[in-house]
Amino acid sequence: MKKITYFYLKTCPYCRQADRLLEEARAKRPELAQVEIEKIEETERPDIADQYDYYYVPCFYLGKEKLLEGVPTYAAVEKALERAL
Repeated sequence: MKKITYFYLKTCPYCRQADRLLEEARAKRPELAQVEIEKIEETERPDIADQYDYYYVPCFYLGKEKLLEGVPTYAAVEKALERAL
């Protein structure tokens, strides 16, 4: 199992939507709750955020592979969690 790195902004409505979708996916499929997620607020940790190539948040990475960027959907969030299993 691999860790997802999740870049977000506190003020981003799509990031709050991604948070809700993560909770929903983990509630519906308990095996997805095992996936570790490292949440990084990009303005608080620019030293880390600058090492990744993305323009929009929320943005999920598995290693250096981008899994999701921008407006999240349930399907995209679920797929990202499945890839990390």
